[in-house]
Amino acid sequence: MADGIKGWARLVRATKVSYQGLGWAIRQEEAFRIEAGVAVLMAPLALWFGRGGLQKAVMLLSLVVVLIVELLNTGIEVAIDRIGPERHILSGRAKDLGSAAVHLSLLQVPLVWGLILFD
Repeated sequence: MADGIKGWARLVRATKVSYQGLGWAIRQEEAFRIEAGVAVLMAPLALWFGRGGLQKAVMLLSLVVVLIVELLNTGIEVAIDRIGPERHILSGRAKDLGSAAVHLSLLQVPLVWGLILFD
C-alpha cells in the first residue's frame, strides 16, 4: 500500500472516497442522475412484481448494473479528458467502448424484467 493506511482506517478512507465519487457523479453527470432517478422509481416495482427473493434481487441488480457501468464509463471519460483535449483515435475508441457498455447495460433491464414478468 503506497499510502501506508491499513485495517479499519483503510476501510473508512475507502468508504469516504467512494461516497465522494458517488456524490460527484450525482452533481456533475446528467446521465447518471437520470439513470439513478429511474432506478429509484423502478426499485419499488421490482419489490412489488418480483415473485420471491431471487426475482426481486435479479430485477434490482439489473438496475444497479446500469449505475455501475455508468460510473465506470464516466471514469474512462474523465481519465481520457485528463490526458488532454486533443482528439486521438484511441481516446475516441475508449469513450465509444464505454458508451457501448452503458448501452448494453440499459438493454439488459427490459430483457431481464420482461423474462421475469412474462414468465
